[in-house]
Amino acid sequence: MAKDKPLKSSYELAMERFKKTDADAGIERKPVTKAQKTAIAEIRSFYEAKIAELEVLHQGQLMALADPAEREARDQEYRRDRERFTSERESKIEKIRRG
Repeated sequence: MAKDKPLKSSYELAMERFKKTDADAGIERKPVTKAQKTAIAEIRSFYEAKIAELEVLHQGQLMALADPAEREARDQEYRRDRERFTSERESKIEKIRRG
């Protein structure tokens, strides 16, 4: 039996189960086109730059603050902004994948 088919990894087995579940649910997967890959890469690059800029500004603000309450407020604001950028990025990528 081992000569007929090579053993599959747990990852490959899990992916087969997911594909079967998707097929049973009527979800159809389409391969991503080259144009879509390019657009997704541009979106990721843009949002990585935005998040990096946000990080630099946040670190600069923290260095100037001594009040713990103010630092906590800036941290929460930073987390909200970072989550917003991440959410925007993922929704735009998903929109591109859908076509």
